[in-house]
Amino acid sequence: MKAQKLFKRTPKPQGWSYALALLLFLVFWQLLILLFHFPAFILPSPLQVAQRFVSAWHDGNLLSHLAATLSEVLTGLLLGILGATLLGYLLSRSKFLERLLSPFLIASQAVPVAAIAPLLIIWFGSGVLSKVLICSLTVFFPMLVNTLIGLHSVPTDMRDLMTTLHATRWQMLTFLEIPAALPILLGGMRVSATLSVIGAVVGELAGADKGLGFLINVARGQYDTALVFVAVLTLVVLALVLYGSVTLLEKRFLRYQEAK
Repeated sequence: MKAQKLFKRTPKPQGWSYALALLLFLVFWQLLILLFHFPAFILPSPLQVAQRFVSAWHDGNLLSHLAATLSEVLTGLLLGILGATLLGYLLSRSKFLERLLSPFLIASQAVPVAAIAPLLIIWFGSGVLSKVLICSLTVFFPMLVNTLIGLHSVPTDMRDLMTTLHATRWQMLTFLEIPAALPILLGGMRVSATLSVIGAVVGELAGADKGLGFLINVARGQYDTALVFVAVLTLVVLALVLYGSVTLLEKRFLRYQEAK
């Protein structure tokens, strides 16, 4: 009981701690440049990166590539989560189907997405479709595993109770399985939110004519290292925003756990 109280009283990170961590990172970055005298094409200073961000934002270059990557990420994330959730539900209902498909699903994860990205671009072109597929494949397996774990974690006695009450398959799903598995499903969505950004960028680096991955390729070819930093930091912010959005969903749908 005391342990539970201590756990609940554990302070959450405050906004000032994040600001302090960012400040220390920038100071360390600047010290590296002052100590080792790196040229700008090797390691630009924080001020140079900030200036490059402003110029890329004002000319619309960064915004257009960000919009392209964001559309790929959101579409791929949605399709990957929906496909994994539906398949996970079907597999959880059939032990035979789960045993039959599990080896194929596990084997598919042995091949890195970066290795099959060029194939998908050859098959589906260098447009948005190939990037969405790569993004969906990246998030599919983690979400599928979390879906299976969540549905398998539903208490058997609760299933028996619902069966005794002659609950329909739909009632079993909406009133028991989804609420019981929701914490694990949302955990899978948090992982998928960050992986979706990686998947989209892998596809853009393999072949694209727009997007932040394409911008990184162009900047690298021009030795515009400051622009590479701008694109990479924009990707980090995008991943953090998606992760934070899922965290807000968790707080919204799992309020009953905080009340305990």
